[in-house]
Amino acid sequence: MVEYDGTAYYGFQVQARGPTIQAALEQALAAVTQAEVRVVGAGRTDTGVHALGQVIHFDTGWTRPVEVLQRALNAVLPRDIAVRDLQVAPEGFHARFDARSRVYRYTIVNRPVRAPLWERFAWHVREPLDVDRMQIAAQGLVGTHDFAAFGHAMHAGASTVRTVYTLECRQAGDVFTVEIEADAFLRQMVRRIVAGLVEVGRGRMAPEELAVIRASRDPTRIRTLARACGLCLIKVNY
Repeated sequence: MVEYDGTAYYGFQVQARGPTIQAALEQALAAVTQAEVRVVGAGRTDTGVHALGQVIHFDTGWTRPVEVLQRALNAVLPRDIAVRDLQVAPEGFHARFDARSRVYRYTIVNRPVRAPLWERFAWHVREPLDVDRMQIAAQGLVGTHDFAAFGHAMHAGASTVRTVYTLECRQAGDVFTVEIEADAFLRQMVRRIVAGLVEVGRGRMAPEELAVIRASRDPTRIRTLARACGLCLIKVNY
């Protein structure tokens, strides 16, 4: 299990644009094991998105205790990435394809003045939000639906149907959280859902309208994205 602050990275998956979490993990594994190791992640978090419970798997010829490998990896990884837990996986285990659901949490700081200590990990929204309205809207997205209005499939022509098991909006003082569990997510799906919920919370959209947008399958109905910094992959269930 891997935890990371995604601020400085172009997401999880290796790409040419710049540093990624996968590349950092593979470089650390190469440095420790003296062999090329390919890492597979349970969730392809986007640029600037964080993780508390990203699950990865890799194959290695390492013969010493896994505790030694974990300590060695954390010694060479950048300070914003840490291997929280390392275990020998069952034969054939696949971090991505064996996952039954993933849980993301989005954090919003809701106050008139900006919040410097939250800058890397939350979206600052100045206008007052109504959490009760947001929660009513959230319930219209729970269940198995086509979420084409809220995201993009990884590959052209792939299904945009997903099952959302839970979607909860909570408030503690000026901190709002939106927690969502689904079998899988479309690209940018959570950030578009949060953007819609914030519009409802601001009073700019009726709570019932979010379900109407979902049914429309029209990706132009919600044009804004919640900031990437507020999103965190909390848990992967198997």
